[in-house]
Amino acid sequence: MALFCGFMSLPTPIQDLAGRALRNLRLSVTDRCNLRCHYCMPEHDYTWLPRQDRLSLEELTAITKALVPMGVRQVRLTGGEPLLRRGLDQLIAQLRAIPEMEDVALTTNGVLLVEQAEILKAAGLQRLTVSLDTLKAQRFEDSTRQDFLPRVLAGLMAASRNGFQPIKLNTVLLRGSNDDELESLLAFALESGFELRFIEYMDVGGAQNWRQDLVVSRDEILARVRKHFGEPEPVATPDYVPARRWQLPQGGTFGIVASTTAPFCGTCNRARITADGRFFTCLYGTEGMDLRNLVRQEGGARNVVQAIEGRWRDRNDRGAEERLGQDDRGAFQGVEDLKKNPHWEMHTKGG
Repeated sequence: MALFCGFMSLPTPIQDLAGRALRNLRLSVTDRCNLRCHYCMPEHDYTWLPRQDRLSLEELTAITKALVPMGVRQVRLTGGEPLLRRGLDQLIAQLRAIPEMEDVALTTNGVLLVEQAEILKAAGLQRLTVSLDTLKAQRFEDSTRQDFLPRVLAGLMAASRNGFQPIKLNTVLLRGSNDDELESLLAFALESGFELRFIEYMDVGGAQNWRQDLVVSRDEILARVRKHFGEPEPVATPDYVPARRWQLPQGGTFGIVASTTAPFCGTCNRARITADGRFFTCLYGTEGMDLRNLVRQEGGARNVVQAIEGRWRDRNDRGAEERLGQDDRGAFQGVEDLKKNPHWEMHTKGG
Protein backbone atom coordinates (compact mmCIF):
# COMPACT_ATOMS: atom_id res chain seq x y z
CA MET A 1 0.00 0.00 0.00
CA ALA A 2 1.65 3.21 -1.20
CA LEU A 3 0.56 5.92 1.19
CA PHE A 4 3.17 8.57 0.51
CA CYS A 5 3.49 8.52 -3.27
CA GLY A 6 4.86 11.78 -4.62
CA PHE A 7 2.43 14.50 -5.66
CA MET A 8 2.65 18.05 -6.92
CA SER A 9 2.35 20.76 -4.29
CA LEU A 10 -0.78 22.86 -4.67
CA PRO A 11 -1.19 26.58 -4.07
CA THR A 12 -1.62 27.17 -0.37
CA PRO A 13 -4.17 27.49 0.89
CA ILE A 14 -6.91 26.36 -1.48
CA GLN A 15 -10.19 28.25 -1.26
CA ASP A 16 -13.82 27.32 -1.71
CA LEU A 17 -16.47 29.19 -3.70
CA ALA A 18 -16.90 31.70 -0.88
CA GLY A 19 -13.16 32.37 -0.59
CA ARG A 20 -12.80 30.32 2.62
CA ALA A 21 -9.41 28.69 3.01
CA LEU A 22 -8.85 25.10 4.12
CA ARG A 23 -6.73 25.42 7.25
CA ASN A 24 -8.20 23.45 10.14
CA LEU A 25 -8.73 19.68 10.18
CA ARG A 26 -10.85 17.88 12.75
CA LEU A 27 -9.68 14.30 12.76
CA SER A 28 -11.96 11.79 14.47
CA VAL A 29 -10.06 8.73 15.69
CA THR A 30 -13.08 6.75 16.97
CA ASP A 31 -16.87 6.95 17.05
CA ARG A 32 -17.02 5.21 20.44
CA CYS A 33 -17.56 7.09 23.68
CA ASN A 34 -17.55 6.12 27.34
CA LEU A 35 -20.27 8.65 28.21
CA ARG A 36 -23.84 9.06 26.95
CA CYS A 37 -24.42 12.79 27.23
CA HIS A 38 -28.14 13.39 26.87
CA TYR A 39 -27.79 16.17 24.29
CA CYS A 40 -25.39 14.20 22.07
CA MET A 41 -26.24 10.50 22.54
CA PRO A 42 -29.73 10.29 24.07
CA GLU A 43 -30.65 6.90 22.56
CA HIS A 44 -29.86 3.49 24.05
CA ASP A 45 -28.75 1.83 20.81
CA TYR A 46 -26.47 3.11 18.07
CA THR A 47 -25.07 1.88 14.77
CA TRP A 48 -21.30 1.80 15.25
CA LEU A 49 -18.66 1.90 12.55
CA PRO A 50 -17.10 -1.55 12.01
CA ARG A 51 -13.75 -1.61 13.77
CA GLN A 52 -12.07 -3.10 10.72
CA ASP A 53 -13.07 -0.01 8.74
CA ARG A 54 -11.13 2.39 10.96
CA LEU A 55 -8.14 4.07 9.40
CA SER A 56 -4.80 2.98 10.82
CA LEU A 57 -2.57 5.48 12.58
CA GLU A 58 -0.36 5.47 9.50
CA GLU A 59 -3.32 6.23 7.25
CA LEU A 60 -4.56 9.04 9.49
CA THR A 61 -1.09 10.56 9.35
CA ALA A 62 -0.80 10.06 5.60
CA ILE A 63 -4.10 11.81 4.88
CA THR A 64 -3.21 14.70 7.18
CA LYS A 65 0.20 15.07 5.58
CA ALA A 66 -1.45 15.10 2.15
CA LEU A 67 -3.59 18.08 3.23
CA VAL A 68 -0.66 20.22 4.35
CA PRO A 69 0.20 21.48 0.82
CA MET A 70 -3.44 22.59 0.52
CA GLY A 71 -3.15 24.82 3.57
CA VAL A 72 -3.96 22.68 6.63
CA ARG A 73 -1.85 23.87 9.56
CA GLN A 74 -4.03 22.90 12.54
CA VAL A 75 -5.31 19.47 13.57
CA ARG A 76 -7.75 18.73 16.38
CA LEU A 77 -8.19 15.09 17.40
CA THR A 78 -11.79 14.27 18.23
CA GLY A 79 -14.27 11.42 18.52
CA GLY A 80 -16.34 9.97 20.07
CA GLU A 81 -13.86 9.96 22.89
CA PRO A 82 -10.35 10.07 21.37
CA LEU A 83 -8.61 8.75 24.50
CA LEU A 84 -10.28 5.40 23.82
CA ARG A 85 -8.11 4.96 20.71
CA ARG A 86 -5.05 2.83 21.31
CA GLY A 87 -1.80 4.35 20.16
CA LEU A 88 -3.12 7.90 20.28
CA ASP A 89 0.22 9.15 21.60
CA GLN A 90 1.93 7.63 18.57
CA LEU A 91 -0.45 9.46 16.24
CA ILE A 92 0.22 12.74 18.04
CA ALA A 93 3.97 12.25 17.70
CA GLN A 94 3.59 11.49 13.98
CA LEU A 95 1.46 14.59 13.39
CA ARG A 96 3.88 16.77 15.35
CA ALA A 97 6.69 15.48 13.13
CA ILE A 98 5.09 17.10 10.05
CA PRO A 99 7.31 20.20 9.61
CA GLU A 100 4.56 22.60 8.48
CA MET A 101 2.06 21.60 11.17
CA GLU A 102 1.58 24.53 13.56
CA ASP A 103 -0.88 23.11 16.07
CA VAL A 104 -2.02 19.68 17.26
CA ALA A 105 -4.89 19.83 19.78
CA LEU A 106 -7.33 17.39 21.35
CA THR A 107 -10.88 17.51 22.74
CA THR A 108 -11.77 14.95 25.41
CA ASN A 109 -14.43 14.29 28.02
CA GLY A 110 -11.58 13.89 30.50
CA VAL A 111 -12.57 10.50 31.93
CA LEU A 112 -9.25 8.87 30.98
CA LEU A 113 -7.10 11.96 31.39
CA VAL A 114 -5.63 10.95 34.76
CA GLU A 115 -3.91 7.98 33.14
CA GLN A 116 -2.95 9.69 29.89
CA ALA A 117 -2.11 13.35 30.60
CA GLU A 118 1.62 12.70 31.03
CA ILE A 119 1.75 10.47 27.94
CA LEU A 120 -0.08 13.02 25.81
CA LYS A 121 2.27 15.80 26.89
CA ALA A 122 5.35 13.67 26.20
CA ALA A 123 4.02 12.85 22.73
CA GLY A 124 3.89 16.56 21.89
CA LEU A 125 0.22 17.45 22.27
CA GLN A 126 0.07 21.25 22.31
CA ARG A 127 -3.46 22.14 23.39
CA LEU A 128 -6.15 20.39 25.39
CA THR A 129 -9.89 21.01 25.68
CA VAL A 130 -12.04 19.15 28.20
CA SER A 131 -15.84 18.98 28.09
CA LEU A 132 -17.45 19.86 31.43
CA ASP A 133 -21.17 20.62 31.65
CA THR A 134 -21.74 20.43 35.39
CA LEU A 135 -19.98 20.48 38.75
CA LYS A 136 -22.77 18.51 40.44
CA ALA A 137 -22.05 14.79 40.82
CA GLN A 138 -25.64 13.58 40.60
CA ARG A 139 -26.38 15.81 37.63
CA PHE A 140 -23.28 14.51 35.87
CA GLU A 141 -24.43 10.93 36.41
CA ASP A 142 -27.98 11.70 35.31
CA SER A 143 -26.86 13.43 32.12
CA THR A 144 -24.07 11.01 31.11
CA ARG A 145 -25.25 7.71 32.69
CA GLN A 146 -21.86 7.41 34.40
CA ASP A 147 -20.56 8.45 37.83
CA PHE A 148 -17.32 9.90 36.45
CA LEU A 149 -17.26 13.53 37.60
CA PRO A 150 -14.47 12.88 40.18
CA ARG A 151 -12.36 11.27 37.44
CA VAL A 152 -12.88 14.25 35.11
CA LEU A 153 -11.89 16.74 37.80
CA ALA A 154 -8.85 14.65 38.71
CA GLY A 155 -7.94 14.51 35.04
CA LEU A 156 -8.04 18.28 34.80
CA MET A 157 -5.64 18.53 37.73
CA ALA A 158 -3.35 15.95 36.13
CA ALA A 159 -3.33 17.90 32.88
CA SER A 160 -2.48 21.08 34.76
CA ARG A 161 0.38 19.37 36.65
CA ASN A 162 1.79 18.12 33.36
CA GLY A 163 2.08 21.61 31.95
CA PHE A 164 -0.90 21.98 29.62
CA GLN A 165 -1.53 25.70 29.43
CA PRO A 166 -4.07 27.01 28.83
CA ILE A 167 -6.58 24.22 29.39
CA LYS A 168 -9.96 25.03 27.87
CA LEU A 169 -13.31 23.83 29.15
CA ASN A 170 -16.29 23.32 26.83
CA THR A 171 -19.71 23.77 28.40
CA VAL A 172 -22.93 23.16 26.48
CA LEU A 173 -25.68 25.09 28.26
CA LEU A 174 -29.26 23.81 28.12
CA ARG A 175 -32.13 25.73 29.65
CA GLY A 176 -33.62 23.86 32.57
CA SER A 177 -30.78 21.38 32.60
CA ASN A 178 -27.53 23.07 33.63
CA ASP A 179 -28.00 26.77 32.88
CA ASP A 180 -28.28 27.42 36.61
CA GLU A 181 -24.56 26.60 36.84
CA LEU A 182 -23.42 29.25 34.36
CA GLU A 183 -21.89 31.46 37.02
CA SER A 184 -20.42 28.64 39.15
CA LEU A 185 -18.82 26.95 36.15
CA LEU A 186 -17.20 30.20 35.06
CA ALA A 187 -16.02 30.89 38.61
CA PHE A 188 -14.52 27.39 38.80
CA ALA A 189 -12.65 27.92 35.54
CA LEU A 190 -11.29 31.31 36.61
CA GLU A 191 -10.15 30.02 40.01
CA SER A 192 -8.49 26.97 38.43
CA GLY A 193 -6.70 28.88 35.68
CA PHE A 194 -8.78 27.35 32.87
CA GLU A 195 -10.55 29.16 30.04
CA LEU A 196 -14.21 28.26 29.78
CA ARG A 197 -16.08 28.36 26.49
CA PHE A 198 -19.87 28.32 26.58
CA ILE A 199 -21.32 26.52 23.56
CA GLU A 200 -24.84 27.10 22.33
CA TYR A 201 -26.90 23.91 22.04
CA MET A 202 -26.79 22.81 18.38
CA ASP A 203 -29.33 20.76 16.43
CA VAL A 204 -26.85 18.40 14.77
CA GLY A 205 -26.35 14.65 14.84
CA GLY A 206 -27.94 12.96 17.81
CA ALA A 207 -29.61 16.09 19.23
CA GLN A 208 -33.05 14.48 19.03
CA ASN A 209 -34.46 16.57 21.87
CA TRP A 210 -33.30 19.90 20.42
CA ARG A 211 -35.69 22.82 20.70
CA GLN A 212 -35.04 26.49 20.19
CA ASP A 213 -36.29 27.35 23.66
CA LEU A 214 -33.58 25.13 25.21
CA VAL A 215 -30.82 27.24 23.66
CA VAL A 216 -29.11 29.69 26.02
CA SER A 217 -27.97 32.38 23.60
CA ARG A 218 -24.79 34.39 23.53
CA ASP A 219 -26.69 37.56 24.44
CA GLU A 220 -28.19 35.92 27.52
CA ILE A 221 -24.83 34.48 28.58
CA LEU A 222 -23.18 37.89 28.30
CA ALA A 223 -25.97 39.54 30.29
CA ARG A 224 -25.58 37.07 33.13
CA VAL A 225 -21.79 37.30 33.11
CA ARG A 226 -22.05 41.09 33.20
CA LYS A 227 -24.42 41.00 36.17
CA HIS A 228 -22.26 38.60 38.21
CA PHE A 229 -18.66 39.37 37.15
CA GLY A 230 -18.75 42.90 35.74
CA GLU A 231 -18.48 44.30 32.24
CA PRO A 232 -16.57 41.90 29.92
CA GLU A 233 -14.29 43.47 27.32
CA PRO A 234 -14.00 41.84 23.88
CA VAL A 235 -10.65 40.23 23.07
CA ALA A 236 -9.42 40.50 19.48
CA THR A 237 -9.84 37.09 17.84
CA PRO A 238 -9.29 36.00 14.22
CA ASP A 239 -12.56 35.73 12.28
CA TYR A 240 -12.09 32.01 11.57
CA VAL A 241 -11.90 31.09 15.27
CA PRO A 242 -15.36 29.84 16.36
CA ALA A 243 -15.24 31.25 19.91
CA ARG A 244 -15.57 34.98 20.53
CA ARG A 245 -13.56 35.80 23.67
CA TRP A 246 -13.94 38.34 26.48
CA GLN A 247 -11.71 39.61 29.30
CA LEU A 248 -13.22 40.03 32.76
CA PRO A 249 -12.48 42.99 35.08
CA GLN A 250 -10.92 40.77 37.75
CA GLY A 251 -8.74 38.99 35.18
CA GLY A 252 -9.27 35.83 33.22
CA THR A 253 -11.00 35.25 29.92
CA PHE A 254 -13.90 33.20 28.63
CA GLY A 255 -15.40 32.47 25.23
CA ILE A 256 -18.76 31.80 23.60
CA VAL A 257 -19.37 29.64 20.52
CA ALA A 258 -22.65 31.03 19.18
CA SER A 259 -23.06 28.64 16.27
CA THR A 260 -26.84 28.45 16.70
CA THR A 261 -27.90 32.10 17.07
CA ALA A 262 -24.96 33.79 15.31
CA PRO A 263 -23.43 31.29 12.84
CA PHE A 264 -19.90 31.90 11.57
CA CYS A 265 -20.27 29.99 8.29
CA GLY A 266 -18.77 32.88 6.34
CA THR A 267 -15.33 32.33 7.86
CA CYS A 268 -15.42 28.57 8.53
CA ASN A 269 -12.11 26.98 7.53
CA ARG A 270 -12.76 23.49 8.93
CA ALA A 271 -12.95 20.07 7.35
CA ARG A 272 -13.77 16.85 9.18
CA ILE A 273 -12.64 13.28 8.64
CA THR A 274 -14.35 10.38 10.40
CA ALA A 275 -12.45 7.46 11.90
CA ASP A 276 -13.20 5.37 8.80
CA GLY A 277 -12.12 8.09 6.39
CA ARG A 278 -15.26 10.00 5.37
CA PHE A 279 -14.48 13.62 4.47
CA PHE A 280 -17.08 16.27 5.42
CA THR A 281 -16.89 19.98 4.66
CA CYS A 282 -19.68 21.00 7.05
CA LEU A 283 -20.96 19.79 10.40
CA TYR A 284 -24.44 19.74 8.83
CA GLY A 285 -23.18 17.92 5.74
CA THR A 286 -24.74 14.61 4.69
CA GLU A 287 -22.48 13.76 1.76
CA GLY A 288 -19.19 12.41 3.06
CA MET A 289 -16.50 11.52 0.56
CA ASP A 290 -14.78 8.16 1.06
CA LEU A 291 -11.03 8.66 1.52
CA ARG A 292 -10.31 5.21 2.92
CA ASN A 293 -10.50 3.46 -0.43
CA LEU A 294 -8.55 6.27 -2.10
CA VAL A 295 -5.65 6.15 0.35
CA ARG A 296 -5.46 2.34 0.05
CA GLN A 297 -5.30 2.33 -3.72
CA GLU A 298 -2.18 2.71 -5.82
CA GLY A 299 -1.30 6.38 -5.72
CA GLY A 300 -2.19 6.80 -2.04
CA ALA A 301 -1.82 10.45 -1.06
CA ARG A 302 -2.08 11.64 -4.66
CA ASN A 303 -5.62 10.26 -4.83
CA VAL A 304 -6.54 12.05 -1.62
CA VAL A 305 -5.11 15.36 -2.82
CA GLN A 306 -7.03 15.29 -6.07
CA ALA A 307 -10.32 14.31 -4.45
CA ILE A 308 -10.18 16.85 -1.62
CA GLU A 309 -8.95 19.65 -3.84
CA GLY A 310 -11.98 19.22 -6.07
CA ARG A 311 -14.41 18.89 -3.17
CA TRP A 312 -13.10 21.96 -1.33
CA ARG A 313 -12.98 24.18 -4.42
CA ASP A 314 -16.66 23.32 -5.07
CA ARG A 315 -17.63 23.86 -1.41
CA ASN A 316 -20.45 26.28 -0.75
CA ASP A 317 -21.68 25.00 2.64
CA ARG A 318 -23.51 27.33 5.00
CA GLY A 319 -25.33 24.74 7.07
CA ALA A 320 -25.79 26.68 10.31
CA GLU A 321 -26.95 29.80 8.49
CA GLU A 322 -29.49 27.78 6.51
CA ARG A 323 -30.83 26.21 9.70
CA LEU A 324 -31.10 29.64 11.33
CA GLY A 325 -33.47 30.76 8.61
CA GLN A 326 -35.94 27.90 9.05
CA ASP A 327 -39.26 28.71 10.71
CA ASP A 328 -40.12 25.12 11.71
CA ARG A 329 -36.70 24.28 13.08
CA GLY A 330 -36.42 21.09 15.11
CA ALA A 331 -34.01 18.16 15.26
CA PHE A 332 -31.90 18.11 12.09
CA GLN A 333 -32.23 14.35 11.49
CA GLY A 334 -34.59 11.68 12.77
CA VAL A 335 -33.55 8.62 14.77
CA GLU A 336 -34.18 6.17 11.93
CA ASP A 337 -32.18 8.29 9.49
CA LEU A 338 -29.26 8.34 11.91
CA LYS A 339 -29.37 4.56 12.35
CA LYS A 340 -29.14 4.15 8.59
CA ASN A 341 -26.47 6.86 8.27
CA PRO A 342 -24.20 6.70 11.34
CA HIS A 343 -21.74 9.11 9.69
CA TRP A 344 -24.25 11.88 10.37
CA GLU A 345 -23.89 11.46 14.14
CA MET A 346 -21.93 14.12 16.01
CA HIS A 347 -19.94 11.42 17.84
CA THR A 348 -18.93 9.96 14.46
CA LYS A 349 -18.32 13.17 12.56
CA GLY A 350 -16.28 14.74 15.35
CA GLY A 351 -17.83 18.02 16.48
